[in-house]
Amino acid sequence: MDNEYTVGDYLLDRLSFSGISELFGVPGDYNLKFLDSVINHQQITWVGCTNELNAAYGADGYARTKGIAALLTTFGVGELSALNGIAGSYAEYVPVVHIVGAPPLSSQRKGELLHHTLGDGDFSHFIRMSQPVSVAQASLTPENALAEIDRVIEEVMYTSRPGYLLLPSDVAALPVTPKAHALPARQPPFSPSSLEAFVAAAETWLRGAKRVSVLADFLADRFRVKQALEQWMEEVPLAHSTLLMGKGLFNEQQVNFAGTYSGAGSAHSTKEAIEGADVVITVGVKFTDTITSGFTQQLPAGKCIDLQPFYARVGDQIFHQLPLEKTVSVMHRLTAELASGWPPYTVKRTALPLSHDSSLGQCAFWQQIQDFLQPGDVLVAEQGTACFGAAALNLPEDCLFVVQPLWGSIGFTLPAAFGLQIAVPDRRVVLLIGDGSAQLTLQGLGAAIRYGLPPIIFVINNEGYTVERAIHGETQRYNDIAQWNWTQFPAAFGGKEVFSARADSPQALKAAIEKASSQRQMAWIEVVLPKMDIPELLSSVTRSLAKRNSGQ
Repeated sequence: MDNEYTVGDYLLDRLSFSGISELFGVPGDYNLKFLDSVINHQQITWVGCTNELNAAYGADGYARTKGIAALLTTFGVGELSALNGIAGSYAEYVPVVHIVGAPPLSSQRKGELLHHTLGDGDFSHFIRMSQPVSVAQASLTPENALAEIDRVIEEVMYTSRPGYLLLPSDVAALPVTPKAHALPARQPPFSPSSLEAFVAAAETWLRGAKRVSVLADFLADRFRVKQALEQWMEEVPLAHSTLLMGKGLFNEQQVNFAGTYSGAGSAHSTKEAIEGADVVITVGVKFTDTITSGFTQQLPAGKCIDLQPFYARVGDQIFHQLPLEKTVSVMHRLTAELASGWPPYTVKRTALPLSHDSSLGQCAFWQQIQDFLQPGDVLVAEQGTACFGAAALNLPEDCLFVVQPLWGSIGFTLPAAFGLQIAVPDRRVVLLIGDGSAQLTLQGLGAAIRYGLPPIIFVINNEGYTVERAIHGETQRYNDIAQWNWTQFPAAFGGKEVFSARADSPQALKAAIEKASSQRQMAWIEVVLPKMDIPELLSSVTRSLAKRNSGQ
């Protein structure tokens, strides 16, 4: 009967109880019956995307602000198209539940040679491909469906990484009881004795220090201590900074915020504020190549108290079974007690360089973006000149910053901004993307127009893959791209009311920004910049990448 409660209904309810209100994806014949349940669901809204890769990127963006997302693809062709996006979510700790509509279990057990398969009767190839980029996988059957749905979603939420559910079409339609209900969140293991030992070791280090700084990164956001960090920095006068992946964790208007730390590529004042301290408390930090200018950070373990999601380290001592929220709370208390004994340290911020040139270049562009940003904005910056130029910005209060510098899949940000705007419809989403990146996922613009979304999008036209030119092959034609007429794309995708403009001078950019800011609707602004004009930080990063790629 159509009104029976099914495995598909149970899955949708479980997603809803986890905080998901939208499901991203692309229809395919193996998921169509389940999609009927999605359309009929009272709490889950279907968000159709132009392709599976864009859907995966959209779910990733959505999860970065909502805390979890869900993606639906069809078996084989659909799920493999999405796998690059899922891998990025895995690398950067973004929790996405990937649901794959599969052929009916009856056909699988017979080994039938069906479409979207490899034609060998083996239906387990693709779940095996997803294993390295998901923390839990399940092939659902009538016997295990409810328990496995619970297990996979719980693991996704606990680890903040993707999970995989293979949903055969006949299993999705199977009637079940009981109905889903909310489950308590799984708590990480905690050892009071480990905490006691950690506190003793950390306090000894802190008492012997004259200056202490704090460096945080993206795992602090993924494991939900952002608010605790902000409160800590408001109450204790410590110099603090983030790496690029964690930018936006702190209120950057706070007097002790020292800017974005990038190893040797940092501004001198930022480098001194962090590396010059006797003890550096690192929170949720992973030192990866692009955000440290090629591992140039001068932060040896011998001067760091390191707080990670499930353990802490003081120098070479490791303390297990310590959740991040507990160690952050302890360090807040300890530094508050000891701060009066430390000499005051004044953070000297480095302002953006001023441009006095009449032409439009990186310097003038970033000055105008700095003035354009508002409190509460969601700023999304594509890997390349956009990402590394944005590192020098002083973000307004409550500004969310989204980048993907570890996985670094170009084109990620256009559909990710789509997902972000779906997740936070009342906030202003601002996207900065290069022309080369935009050519990979431009269909995401059509999806945003279809759903009437109002992001403000700046397409940086610098005639190709400028970040690759800076690494190697400045004049090689493999770094060239087709020169598109960018301003015509909104209309071509059905957005006749979208504000579209081309800015090739500071005055034209200023006029376009003023127009885009004056009304709540999508804006699409092509910004023409010189081919080899790159931000200073990117120059440092690309030099290190060129050396490393040549084996030096």
